[in-house]
Amino acid sequence: SVIMAMYGATAGKIAINKRPITTNQACCNLTINDKITDYRYVYYNLMSRFQEIASMAVGGAQQNLNADMIRGLEISLPPLSIQRRIADVLSNIDDKIELNRQTNATLEAIAQAIFKEWFVDFRYPGATGEMVDSELGPIPRGWRVGILSEVLSSIESGSRPKGGVGDLAEGIPSIGAENINGLGFYDFSKEKFVSEEFFAKLKSGIVKSEDVLLYKDGASLGRKTMFMDGFPHQICAINEHVFILRSNNLINQLFLYFWLDQSYMTENIKSLNSNSAQPGINQPAVRSLPILIPEKTISEKFEQIVKPLLSKLFNDCKESYSLSLLRDKLLPKLMSGEIQI
Repeated sequence: SVIMAMYGATAGKIAINKRPITTNQACCNLTINDKITDYRYVYYNLMSRFQEIASMAVGGAQQNLNADMIRGLEISLPPLSIQRRIADVLSNIDDKIELNRQTNATLEAIAQAIFKEWFVDFRYPGATGEMVDSELGPIPRGWRVGILSEVLSSIESGSRPKGGVGDLAEGIPSIGAENINGLGFYDFSKEKFVSEEFFAKLKSGIVKSEDVLLYKDGASLGRKTMFMDGFPHQICAINEHVFILRSNNLINQLFLYFWLDQSYMTENIKSLNSNSAQPGINQPAVRSLPILIPEKTISEKFEQIVKPLLSKLFNDCKESYSLSLLRDKLLPKLMSGEIQI
């Protein structure tokens, strides 16, 4: 079936489901007559008309659609064979994007599993099992526990023009907290921009490959990500709600990211909150966080194994973004008949 959201800010949003599910009263489920229509074609047709459908919503504080509005929507129906060909083209693109997403989830899970095996369970190559006590519990002999200030070469935040970024539709992407949300997750629709002139004057906050980024204030304090190999952009900056963390030669960026991404470290970061009204953390607090400092040869070996996995992950992300742009460009042209199949 095809599912349409009916209430609030998401009214008019479309989804397609391929397995049995239930929905609540906030959704309208469209069961498609497959003798005259391909359900995928209906999905893509309605997706291409989101603004039109959303503008139909009525109500006071919360804008809503209703079933009669949706029943009354007109839809152009070429012959079923053409509907299927159109749906095949668009579905093949979305299937590849979904395959990339699944692959990336597997790649990250592998990297996380290696990190846990080596640096939590201490079953790393050459491990002797000889342990010593530390603030974090038993750790391998020759390793030690320090604080982030020992392993960071820099920690910096960004900025925005006085008065905010305004309504610039292009320029240099200025990345905020909404896009600090794990490896490979980036919502290009939420991007804000600063001018090239403003960017040229920045002294800090310019993103480099393998930077670890930490959301430093607000409701989702402690979220983190890493950008790499030109994803999400070759040139971009952060705003004042984000920290960039860069390591020195004691550890590497990949180890730093996966160390901070442990659930108990996320809780440690949240506990640094120094403001009850508006959650937030400062640089001294971040620098005080504990970190395991393993033998350098072991962390370097970890980097050698995991870096190709992350390179694949980020290249998949770039491919998926390019494919989504292609789909969005083809969608209205296919629906209007401008492009014939």
